[in-house]
Amino acid sequence: MDKVDVLIIGGGISGLASAWWLARSGLSVEVWETKKRPGGKIMSTLQDGYLTERAAAMVLNFRPEVVELVRETGLESAKTARLPTAEARRYLLHQGRLKALPMRMGAMVASPLWSLRGKLRLLAEPFIFSSGRADESVSEFITRRLGHEILEKAMEPFIAGTLAGDANQASAAAVLPRLVALEQRYGSIGAGVLINRILRRRTACTTETFSFRGGMSTLVETLSKTSGINLRTGHTAEELVREQDGWLATASAPHGQRTVSACHVIVATPAPAAAALVASLDNELAELLRGIGYAGVTIVHAGIARGAVGHPLDGTGFLAPKGESAALTGNLWMSTLFPDRAPPGKVLLTSYLGGARAPQVADWDDERLMDETLRTLRPLVDLKADPEMVRIDRHQEALPAYHGAYQARMHAITARLQHIPGLHLEANYRGGVSVRDRLACGHVVANHILGARQWPSVERKRREETANSGGKAVYPMDSMDPATE
Repeated sequence: MDKVDVLIIGGGISGLASAWWLARSGLSVEVWETKKRPGGKIMSTLQDGYLTERAAAMVLNFRPEVVELVRETGLESAKTARLPTAEARRYLLHQGRLKALPMRMGAMVASPLWSLRGKLRLLAEPFIFSSGRADESVSEFITRRLGHEILEKAMEPFIAGTLAGDANQASAAAVLPRLVALEQRYGSIGAGVLINRILRRRTACTTETFSFRGGMSTLVETLSKTSGINLRTGHTAEELVREQDGWLATASAPHGQRTVSACHVIVATPAPAAAALVASLDNELAELLRGIGYAGVTIVHAGIARGAVGHPLDGTGFLAPKGESAALTGNLWMSTLFPDRAPPGKVLLTSYLGGARAPQVADWDDERLMDETLRTLRPLVDLKADPEMVRIDRHQEALPAYHGAYQARMHAITARLQHIPGLHLEANYRGGVSVRDRLACGHVVANHILGARQWPSVERKRREETANSGGKAVYPMDSMDPATE
């Protein structure tokens, strides 16, 4: 029977990120992944010269931990920054046409997107009192602070298009934590933004949007090949047994059952799989996990000759409010965002359909999906010909729906875990769904594990680094803030 410091069940981006932060500190780490390849839903595919993303298409980062990970993995040289042509505009579908969406308060007030009443309501934001409630939905929070027009024309499409959620059900504290925190700390979103800009201008991590040469799969492949990480594909966890000093985990493996002993176990699977695995340990924890719902998303990639698209495609793409588009929630102009996403003289447009707004999309066949996508796109981007390349990716359980009293559920999960030492849950239903969030949360759980006890392997590495540095300790985790978001 093999013994490791940390066993990670689930080889998606959450599990790989946790593994990387732990392995770089000298712990022995094994990762079990059910499928033949790591990365979960993240996968880049090259088809007819078009590079498409099955799930996450980019990293929008403002976290120093992510900067550190990219630098230390050697991925800095593989980064592809957002092209200058994509910096200028973000579009919103408004009254059947694409309108530039203002990103600053002054531009928002001047924009024709809002009525005079909507603008006046927006300007009144600093004078709105806090509700004092901890369980407001996105709709309630945004309507109270910024007015119904901002909700309907900007925030609802953001929640539906990027999170596949329903603004009427999504927890504001869970999906808009930074905005809620600004109100709680400063009493106003606008005042909080202004104060933060003044106080943090010289120290804040620069916000950047990037991908990698070869797509997001490059990130997955680099993390999975990290020295110290033993990746085992085709391993499906079947049982977790608590021992006095750790855990015994059993998996169904390609050559029969396999059992591993570990001091700590990180379960980095979707909530339903995690619930099944922990049910024998804590039924209440399993019930909390079973209560987390997921929304399905269908992605339609269309490769088109540049001359067949009349729109300049001078931006990142567009979001579509519910009143403007029932099924299609957004469209990314991938060939405008990053180089090498389409052959010369071609463009790649990636559309997102379904989510909590339109769950019926999951039942549509390919023909109906293409009909709906092209019917929406033709007048908006002046599409004059059918695509020459089409790829459709379907995800029945794409993203966790942060609906209802979600923060209370997360607090209850954390409380239950305190009674099961050595067990950790690390997946996109906790702490955010973006790649940035998953990399940062991996850093948090690694710090928690590293601080839980003295690890002989870590101490040995510390001594070796001290000797190699002429007596000065060089321990990579010492300077990191273990605080969670």
